[in-house]
Amino acid sequence: MALTKQTIIESVSEKLDVESTTAKNIVEELLEIIKSTLAAEEDIMISGFGKFQVKKKAPRKGRNPATGKEMILDGRKVVIFKCSGKLKDKINEGQ
Repeated sequence: MALTKQTIIESVSEKLDVESTTAKNIVEELLEIIKSTLAAEEDIMISGFGKFQVKKKAPRKGRNPATGKEMILDGRKVVIFKCSGKLKDKINEGQ
């Protein structure tokens, strides 16, 4: 099951012992900071967690699956995540 924004808000509210509206504001502001930083093509590095980066992808050849016709797909930007060693260790515990 995926972790939802609402579940994160509830968890923050419980762990910090604050009202859910306060927790919601904290989570929403954090997400806005992350979005605006990535939109400005700046990296986000969170110690012990990982690094978010915006990478530019070059235009490439593609094919329309409906017609089979070849076409050139435009270049685009994608967000990539590289997890830290600590997170990698945490994920692989107990294997």
